[in-house]
Amino acid sequence: MLNSVIFTVLASLCVFSFLVCVLADPGGVPSGYVPDVEENGAPDQGIKRNGVILRICDKCSTYKPPRAHHCRVCRRCVLRMDHHCSWINNCVGQTNYKPFLLLVFYAAAATTYSAIIIISCMMKDWDAASSPISKAFRIGIGSWITALSLTLWSLLIWNMYLASHNMTSIEYHEGKRAAWVARKSGLSYHHPYDVGFYKNATLVLGPDMLKWLWPAAISHIKDGLSFPTTRDSS
Repeated sequence: MLNSVIFTVLASLCVFSFLVCVLADPGGVPSGYVPDVEENGAPDQGIKRNGVILRICDKCSTYKPPRAHHCRVCRRCVLRMDHHCSWINNCVGQTNYKPFLLLVFYAAAATTYSAIIIISCMMKDWDAASSPISKAFRIGIGSWITALSLTLWSLLIWNMYLASHNMTSIEYHEGKRAAWVARKSGLSYHHPYDVGFYKNATLVLGPDMLKWLWPAAISHIKDGLSFPTTRDSS
């Protein structure tokens, strides 16, 4: 009975997180957006005006805020774009990154719990399954659910690493190249939006820890047009 309740709760939270990811707009650039050159410190490529880099989208022919990128699938620029996820048929961006992170977390927890229950039942009733086909089937199911659980945990750990550094998947790959260029020049590279572990966590999950595991608690999310940087906190 308890096992059923726990799995039902995890599965329900997983489905709810999935719906929030699918239905939420990840964040689009406002019509007529013009960057404030005094606040825009983005390191991305663009044109310089008054010594500040202004980013322009070739596809949309409009200015792009810091950390925004054009999605070829959605055919628009998405604020703080991480990637386009085919599983939710939506971009993962400014507004729905927290629900996506929780979706992976609850999916990993649910599959792990299922794997434990399934494998423990298999071991308990192993002798009762006298047929080789039955045993092979059980081994296949156990292996599949274990592999799925490990895959989801790997994805979760990767996204937790990114969130702890306030970094998107796109920025991670851009940062690798920037770090390589900096090393060639005898310099060191630091991600400009990494403002410390706890601050990074609150920017994604919110300031109230009691709401960290609730996918719909996203009222703390800003407009996605500007972000705190290490320069601001220094």
